[in-house]
Order: sequence, then structure tokens, then C-alpha cells
Amino acid sequence: MNKSYPFDPSLKHHLAIAFGLAVWIFVFLYFTEPLDVHEFRAQEKLIYLPFYGLTGAISYIITLPFQRWLLHRNNGKWSLRNELFFFLVFIGIALVVTRSVYLYIIVWGEPNPYTLSYFIFDIYAPAILTILPIVLAGRWAFGKYKQKKLEDKKIEIPGDGTYEGLRLLFIDLIAIKADDNYIEVSYLENKTLKKQLIRNRLSVVTLAFPELLQTHRSYSINPYHFQQWKTENSKLFIILPFDIKVPVSKTFTSEVKSRVNSATK
Repeated sequence: MNKSYPFDPSLKHHLAIAFGLAVWIFVFLYFTEPLDVHEFRAQEKLIYLPFYGLTGAISYIITLPFQRWLLHRNNGKWSLRNELFFFLVFIGIALVVTRSVYLYIIVWGEPNPYTLSYFIFDIYAPAILTILPIVLAGRWAFGKYKQKKLEDKKIEIPGDGTYEGLRLLFIDLIAIKADDNYIEVSYLENKTLKKQLIRNRLSVVTLAFPELLQTHRSYSINPYHFQQWKTENSKLFIILPFDIKVPVSKTFTSEVKSRVNSATK
């Protein structure tokens, strides 16, 4: 249940899913005429059926704040369990909204509306089973597309020979420290500091990625993560997230100050 699940947090894409849902509900009801829809005249279909399409879209949009809260609660991670929680809440909200539209718009003032149990099991349940695959497919497709875009943007810090390397977004890379025949890479993963030893040389990696800034013979940083300067015993340091302190040697001071000032403007 905690297995990672494709997810795209883009509001624009979720609004697109809501719009597609509204269109699908209208088209499905108009042409298949389930339940009592066949009793509507063509003009009445065009008047009343869009309300059901709008109901689906509104229910989905209302559920999005819960989705955002769920994503924040799980530190930006999205799992199969989160997806199931989202759909349970969506189904509940859609039931309330759909029932309200039925009572206060479709049959307002009419005697003997459908009972709640009949409405749930004979009308709402079959409808939601038809709707859910469309929403599931749309969310999954946008999630996979988001994953592919992120994967394409990642850089790879290779390990020498058969040694393991590291793939990550450059923006998540904080700093690299030389450690004998290895380098220690400090980076972000779901807003948490991670470190990994890779068999490689600092000079090779710094040369491969010109965006890196070498501050010392044993250190290179991502200027994006610069926080402040610090001087101790006449020695200059750069402070990075998680209180990472990186020395700046006199050899690199001029270039470092120029690049940092340019990156933080």
C-alpha cells in the first residue's frame, strides 16, 4: 500500500481531468440513456444532463485541497494508499453533491423522489463505476508523464568502472566533497538531506557539470543552495542548507564570490 504511485501535482492538469470528467458524464448519459434519462426530451437532456457533468467536475475540484493536504502530510511522496484515500473522499463528496443536485435541481418540487438507498445503490453506484476508470486513467497518465519529464531532467554522477553512480535532479544536488578515491555527494531527497559515497574524482565531476562551483581543492557546490557567508579565524566559508559549512580557499575566492553573487541576484 505504501508503494510509490505515479502522481502529478499540477493544478492545471487536475482541472483538465475535471473538465474531461464533466464531458464524459454528459456524453455517457446523453447517448446511453441509463435509468430514466430516456424519458427526457432532447431539449430537456441538454438542460439537465450538463448539471450532472458539472457535478462530477465540481466534486473532483472540491477534493483537490484534501489531495494537497495528503501530499504535504507525506512529505511530497505519493503512494497507492494515498491514491485510494483520495478516491474514497472523492466518492463521498460526489455522492453528497450529486444527491443535492438531484433533490434541489432535477426533481425540485416533484413528489416522491428516489429514496436515499435506491439512489445510492441503483443510480449512484453504477454511475461511479463507469466514471472511476476515466479518472483513474487520467491521473495515472499525467503522473507517468510527470515522472518521465523528471527522469529526463536528471543528471548522472557515474562511478568509476562497475561502481554505483547516482541519478538526481541538479537542483537537488547541494555539494560534493573529495574523500580519497571517492566523492561524498550531499543532496536532497523529498526535502531530506542524503549523502552517498561514489568512486570518482572531484575534478572529473566538476568538469562534467559546469554549473558546479569549486570552492576548494576538496569541495564543489551548487550555487543555487548558497545561504550566507561566514568568516572564522580569517578563513572564508559558505553556509549551505542543513548547516553544511564549505571552505573557500584564496585560490577560488574571486570566482566564487562572482558566481555566487550572480546566482543569488
